[in-house]
Amino acid sequence: MKHALFLSLLMAFSLTFQAQSYRFLVGTYTNTGKSQGIYTYELNGKTGVVTQKSVTMGVSNPSYLCVTPDKKFVYSVNESEEGSAANAFAFDAVSGKLNFLNRSMTNSKGPCFISATPKHVFTANYGGGSLSVFTRKADGSLSDLKQMIQHSGSSINLDRQAEPHVHQVIVTNDKRFILANDLGTDKVTVYKYNPDAIHEILTPWDTLDVKKGSGPRHIVFNGNGKLAYLVQELDGTVSVLLLKNGKLDLLQETTLISDPEQKAWAADIHLSPDGKFLYATNRAPANNITCYKVLKDGRLENYFMVSTRGDGPRNFALTPDGKFLLVAHQFSNNIVIFKRDTKTGMLTDTGERIEVGAPVCLVFY
Repeated sequence: MKHALFLSLLMAFSLTFQAQSYRFLVGTYTNTGKSQGIYTYELNGKTGVVTQKSVTMGVSNPSYLCVTPDKKFVYSVNESEEGSAANAFAFDAVSGKLNFLNRSMTNSKGPCFISATPKHVFTANYGGGSLSVFTRKADGSLSDLKQMIQHSGSSINLDRQAEPHVHQVIVTNDKRFILANDLGTDKVTVYKYNPDAIHEILTPWDTLDVKKGSGPRHIVFNGNGKLAYLVQELDGTVSVLLLKNGKLDLLQETTLISDPEQKAWAADIHLSPDGKFLYATNRAPANNITCYKVLKDGRLENYFMVSTRGDGPRNFALTPDGKFLLVAHQFSNNIVIFKRDTKTGMLTDTGERIEVGAPVCLVFY
């Protein structure tokens, strides 16, 4: 009886501790000379204080990361003109340590986003305007390149859209499709995902043409996967898209720009865990984050805009319970921690900062 009571108390304490502690990975640019690689941190939910748990060195520009659902593996890009690749790591979620497994070349320049399924890993190659596909082996390591899909075309912004620039490759909630946002061509392409295929793992399915000159960057899906929210880098457009059987349709367009004279340099977009609020960042000179209320039909209503308290809010992430929102600033070399009201969605600066070189990706696990 006493033993059972002790175990119950221990479990309750453990769950309480877990609810008050958040662990996350940070991807960075190492070519700035201010970062050593991939960092692991722990945020104390009561005090807001952050502790560094580990750093993984020997990786070039691991700007974007993903963690597998079982938390056993981490995949990152090597975002560089030369040596562009995908990296595989075994992951100890308790210690936060990553053990390098192998590296596979993307055969295309500038991989900037990476996603994984149980069988495959995908990179979006901004510099090369393509997607690369790798097979995941039983030990978590990556095969050599299995498929590369080259995009073609251009759009109206002569400085940024003279050629394709794939900025994100993301798996739909039902794992049936892969979406690729191409900033250079103003297109979102849907690929049918064939997990058991040997060669044609991804096959073209649908393409949505977005507003010319907008530059589609990142998408986030709502909980049931029927809606996708797209932020466009070049003009600050935020689009609400309907997704049905791999087909995309535009439901609404709004914007991050409150002043017509303001420059857009939009970056990242995420929903709150309850799906009631949408957040999106705009980099310099604005350096702010906009919050929208998500209406019952999925459309957006502008709610508020606040400074992110740093320079270059490239990426941000919410804790799984939505109580904190962390913003990674590429140019001021820090991560700003906001306390978030889960009922109103409002953000309050905690005053806590993580000083780290060129952080550009945050992933809670």
